[in-house]
Amino acid sequence: MSSGLRAGIDLPALSHNFQVVRRFAHNLPVIAVVKADAYGHGAPEVAGTLAAEGAAWLGVAYADEAAQLREEGITAPILVFFDPDVDAVFQDNLTPVVFDLPKAEALSREAERRGRMLRIHVKVDTGMGRLGLQGDAKDGILRIAGLSALEVEGVMSHFSEADLCDQSFAAFQIEQFRSLRESLAVSGLRPRCFHIANSSAVMSRPDALFDAVRPGIMLYGYSPLESGDALSETIALKPVMSVTTRFVSIRTVEAGKPISYGRTWHTTRRSVIGVLATGYADGFFRRFSNNGEVLVRGKRAPVVGRVCMDLTMVDLTDIAGADESDEVVIIGTQGGQTITASDWAGRAGTIPYEILLALGRRAKRHIVLT
Repeated sequence: MSSGLRAGIDLPALSHNFQVVRRFAHNLPVIAVVKADAYGHGAPEVAGTLAAEGAAWLGVAYADEAAQLREEGITAPILVFFDPDVDAVFQDNLTPVVFDLPKAEALSREAERRGRMLRIHVKVDTGMGRLGLQGDAKDGILRIAGLSALEVEGVMSHFSEADLCDQSFAAFQIEQFRSLRESLAVSGLRPRCFHIANSSAVMSRPDALFDAVRPGIMLYGYSPLESGDALSETIALKPVMSVTTRFVSIRTVEAGKPISYGRTWHTTRRSVIGVLATGYADGFFRRFSNNGEVLVRGKRAPVVGRVCMDLTMVDLTDIAGADESDEVVIIGTQGGQTITASDWAGRAGTIPYEILLALGRRAKRHIVLT
């Protein structure tokens, strides 16, 4: 036997979410972010679906992620966000994001050597403090645009807190970005694609919709907004990933007995304890020890004791007829009850992105088409 973790990837839900993005973005071109194995959902299948839906670009972090998509037959334009390998850019026909002059010069030299004209996007730092041209970004972009073998197709930036209820800094970043665009136009440079709108901005900042949008988590069915998932329900996002596991054992334990490492939980009555074939090695965090619920037979079963490396215990005492053959839902719906990645994120003090990545990494994925 192996780890019981299974992830169902609902491609119709993904397609639905893409169309929600299109609606909110007023049909602007979509740069669909599929980095980190499509947030744990499986990049080849997800990218293929999004390309078929009409994504103008696919966004990845590194060139090796792009290479995987090319090997799987994905021909859509791919934007590589971070430090692209120069050879890979040309080998796999990628569009690199450039965030400093030396990298731009290296790409231009190689493009010139190959007799090519390379399209690039330039990143500017409007407040994230991570990557991008700083200070007077206009001069930097003009210098890059002056390199003989590069075409500045796009200019991009990234919000640091567009997900917060306080939108004042997001508004500041938007104004900086708009001012840069106007300044470049005065200087005679008009890249065709300015983009800053992530999922948060697509959902809440119409003034951030420049020439394209760059959604990530929204595609996978979750809202990044501080206001929570209420807006997700309002705009009918559908979670793409469901996660289930199986039982290794179900047994009866007498009252007063400790469960798992550290004896952090004791039975207070004669109890039925289920042992799940999932632990923190599977991305089910140790922080969920005595701090979470799964669904069994449409009812909530609390996690009891510390989560182990490969196993987790749950209390089934109040779930009549629980059987080792029952499916256990970690994320998803069963019998009218639903648990989301946001629910787990709230318990762990993190964000749904991390939950999806963690659980999706080791799970055996299967495609859901209905």
